[in-house]
Amino acid sequence: MSNGAGESRFAAQNMVKRTFPKPINISPQILLDRERCIVCQRCTRFADEIAGDPFIALIERGASQQIGIAPDAPFLSYFAGNTIQICPVGALTSEEYRFRARPFDLVSTASVAEHDACGSAIRVDHRRGKVVRRLSGDDPAVNEEWITDKDRFAFSYTKASTRLTHPWVRDRVEDGGDGQLRPASWPEAFVVAARGLAAAGAGAVLTGGRVTAEDAYAYSKFARVALRTNDIDFRARPHSPEEADFLAAHVAMTAHYAGGVTYSDLETAGTVVLAGLEPEDEAGTIFLRLRKAVADHGTKVVAVAPFTTRGLRKLSAQVQVTAPGDEAAALAGLELGAGDVVLVGERLGLVPGALGAAADLASRTGARLAWVPRRAGDRGAVDAGCLPTLLPGGRPVADAAARVDVATAWGVESVPSAVGRDGDAIVAAALAGEVGGLLVGGVDPDDTADPAAFRAALEAASFVVALEQRETDVTRMADVVLPVAPVTDKAGTFVTWDGRARQFDAVLSSPSSLPDLRILAGIAEEMGAPLGWRTTEEIRRELLAFGAWDGERAAYDVGVAPAAGPTAATTRDGALQLVTWKQLVDLGTLQSYDAHHLATARPAVVKLSPADFEALGVAEGASVTVVGDRGEVVLPVAVADLPAGTAWIPTRSFGRGVWADLASPGSSVVVKGVE
Repeated sequence: MSNGAGESRFAAQNMVKRTFPKPINISPQILLDRERCIVCQRCTRFADEIAGDPFIALIERGASQQIGIAPDAPFLSYFAGNTIQICPVGALTSEEYRFRARPFDLVSTASVAEHDACGSAIRVDHRRGKVVRRLSGDDPAVNEEWITDKDRFAFSYTKASTRLTHPWVRDRVEDGGDGQLRPASWPEAFVVAARGLAAAGAGAVLTGGRVTAEDAYAYSKFARVALRTNDIDFRARPHSPEEADFLAAHVAMTAHYAGGVTYSDLETAGTVVLAGLEPEDEAGTIFLRLRKAVADHGTKVVAVAPFTTRGLRKLSAQVQVTAPGDEAAALAGLELGAGDVVLVGERLGLVPGALGAAADLASRTGARLAWVPRRAGDRGAVDAGCLPTLLPGGRPVADAAARVDVATAWGVESVPSAVGRDGDAIVAAALAGEVGGLLVGGVDPDDTADPAAFRAALEAASFVVALEQRETDVTRMADVVLPVAPVTDKAGTFVTWDGRARQFDAVLSSPSSLPDLRILAGIAEEMGAPLGWRTTEEIRRELLAFGAWDGERAAYDVGVAPAAGPTAATTRDGALQLVTWKQLVDLGTLQSYDAHHLATARPAVVKLSPADFEALGVAEGASVTVVGDRGEVVLPVAVADLPAGTAWIPTRSFGRGVWADLASPGSSVVVKGVE
């Protein structure tokens, strides 16, 4: 005001401002107001240099120059929301948040993203008791200043009108009731749940991967102290006993031992091997860090994968194309150095010998090994002992000294000594009548290896307690339904893939739901087996005192990698071995209320090898019928550099997903033209 010009040079009577129709969609989620844009190119540089998705570019010339959609690059980015945050003038806005609030109207809370195991720092902005937007936090050690669109936009589930707001109890017919669920108070629900589980006999615990580390510890202790069983498993997905052994030996509490891998190690490594892991879909922050490592530090990425994905192309990865079942042999043939890193995904646990081959590769070459799960709570659940073979702190169930250690810390006479059943075995035992009581927390049946069997197990169990955020197939069959708080309404900790504890505070407070740990404590007290805490702070103090196991770690025989050879599917006429994983944006439970975000999902297609596509005799993009052992679906077909005899399909991008609508894990499918 003291030094500027007294008058503007703009003369309204003979000058026309630069105006455009507003806004325009550069994606289903992101809008552009071109008259605000100062053509600084921060958005285009991010898209090209950081994410590798040049979906926007400068178009036109001179005074008409503007940001537009790149004509030869369709919108396929999982990271486009970052352009909104780095735009200095607000030219880019979110369809969901646009004009909903002013920054000074918002209350901001630092938090941690809950959609994957990367532990990205975020900022949650809320207004009048509702979350209205999420932004990336600045954490150089983890996500730097970037997050995925899933972490940024998929939060409407926390404020959905379908959220459960009070407990429900079923009036059982054998007790003179009508067999229907009715509203109940918290004290009544705790009493009914405790009595039902006690009367059901043998019990088991099944929990998903979205729980915090504190909640996972509560499930683990509840199983051993209240239900007196080691029948507990957090892996609400296809899994194997070999994977459980690997997790106990090489993953549990590795942050407390030497040899852990960190984000910074990805940048300093000469070579990073990816096996059973597609980082752009399953761990977006790892993908961005690897892309930086490749561009800035010359890191070499080697992928043991069925085909070269879009993400692997952006990493300039050297892809060892492998048919299903051949991953172990491919890993056995690699040569690495002492500074290199091997990242294995959870899908590798379904390949016999593959995890052993990865462990052997690391042991033989001096490379460091890390396991990257897909869900935020999985790593914390391993450390907390939510496995049938593992007690909290990496203590093996089979080790008598470890059991004594746990019993002493908990102040109980003993903990169960028999190794428990994993998730698939628990389902089979419930169907056989060997398990009567089921405690299920946050499990989507369609994510499990056999959705039909899981639902049948819920029907067969004599008593089911469900801890859920909203009505699901599990709650509809449960005898007691207890509403749990979403991540915005409770404090907790997510343990990242690299063993980093990421604590966060509650953003909002809602009396209509409780944290899992508080619910479990209430049921246990009614069962006469108190857990010793009721709050997150109390459980953190117990965890700190509990500590890591300092005895012998669980044994794991790395074995010998099998030789490569034809898979079972390729030996059958017309059958193709099924390959599948979840895309970042799909029909997952925590994304189901974000319509604009879901509109950015990559379409579901079936990918075939050139030879299999040619034999099919249809045009690329044509609809084909895929037939599996559980049903059939119609999808467009595309060509990829898959090995002959294989077909790739996204796991949860259509209907109820592959496991429910199409095929069982490890099976084959037949692809044919639409009749």
